[in-house]
Amino acid sequence: MDALFFYGTLRYAPLLGLVLGRVPDLVDATLADHLVSWAEGESFPMIEGCAGATATGVLATGITAEDRARLDHYEGAFAYRLAQVEVRTGGGERVAAEVYLPDAAAWTAGARWSLGDWVRDWGLLTLEAAAEVMGLYGTETPESIAARFGMIRARAQSRLRSGAWHRPQTVGAGFTRADIALDRVDRPYTKFFAIEEYSARHRLFGGGLSAPVSRAVFRAADAVTVLPYDPERDRVLLIEQVRLGAYAHGDPAPWLLEPVAGIIDAGESEETTARREAQEEAGVQIGALHPVGRYYPSPGGVAQVLISYVGIADLPDDLPAIGGLDAEGEDIRSHLVSLDAALEMLTSGELAVAPLIISVQWLARHRETLRGGSLTA
Repeated sequence: MDALFFYGTLRYAPLLGLVLGRVPDLVDATLADHLVSWAEGESFPMIEGCAGATATGVLATGITAEDRARLDHYEGAFAYRLAQVEVRTGGGERVAAEVYLPDAAAWTAGARWSLGDWVRDWGLLTLEAAAEVMGLYGTETPESIAARFGMIRARAQSRLRSGAWHRPQTVGAGFTRADIALDRVDRPYTKFFAIEEYSARHRLFGGGLSAPVSRAVFRAADAVTVLPYDPERDRVLLIEQVRLGAYAHGDPAPWLLEPVAGIIDAGESEETTARREAQEEAGVQIGALHPVGRYYPSPGGVAQVLISYVGIADLPDDLPAIGGLDAEGEDIRSHLVSLDAALEMLTSGELAVAPLIISVQWLARHRETLRGGSLTA
């Protein structure tokens, strides 16, 4: 059968074209006795049988074996399966076709789905994520991709967020992305994190283009850090956990002191991430969030932005000592430290993680204002 009915996100021609590598012939079509709804709490639709309802979509004809393989790769990551149906085209013709249907037990139906709303809210992110998924076609199974699809989407959101980030520029040459000529990009490793190898030429300050330069970039999704601060007790909460990056670098004591931190999930705001992570890692409710900075931790080779906050919190002596999510393999210990002690640790070099150093320095500068209450609302 060479006809497929698309009722959801693949109705969006740019996404279908990215998945297939081409846009097939499409005509409007409907599927009787089916209802398309948002999957509750998700960013995609689901379809289910519903007497008297009509699912609107498009019918793609001329589907090839290669098209099917690419669709199975993409849809397989979402546990969809093909089923035979009969659809009606806009001209009234009845056509036998196939449709990808979800596992009925996988999700709960929410409100009626709107393609326009989905394009507005999720279209660009989905295209960005789909490009990474389809870049793995022929090299990884849908199951392995599904296991880390949340991180793929978080990386996609990070790229879109950076594309919309317009930093003030009072000093600099004023160069932009247009001043880099990208010759090639390879992705030899794509898992929870990704490695990308770039070959590019760039505009020189003295004029002209550089010779080709080759650079490897470590890609990670953007993350938030939050340093909980209790202005009444004048103390902060630091977390401690093992860090294999420090271990790999030869550190004899790779358990490091840090602020609370976590990846910004797709569709999640920076502030929501900060509050969620404080609860998950330390059992702390955050009140007002005060921005410390938005910065690249190491832009020479790491593609990631960190957004740091100081968060106002109640930090009594009886806070949980151990936190973290078992599902994420976290083993986290909390430490309540006076701000004076934290400043001494900063001076001694005991604080060795950049976001913590930056956040403690910011807090030292704004300590009196925070304790006076003018920033705690």
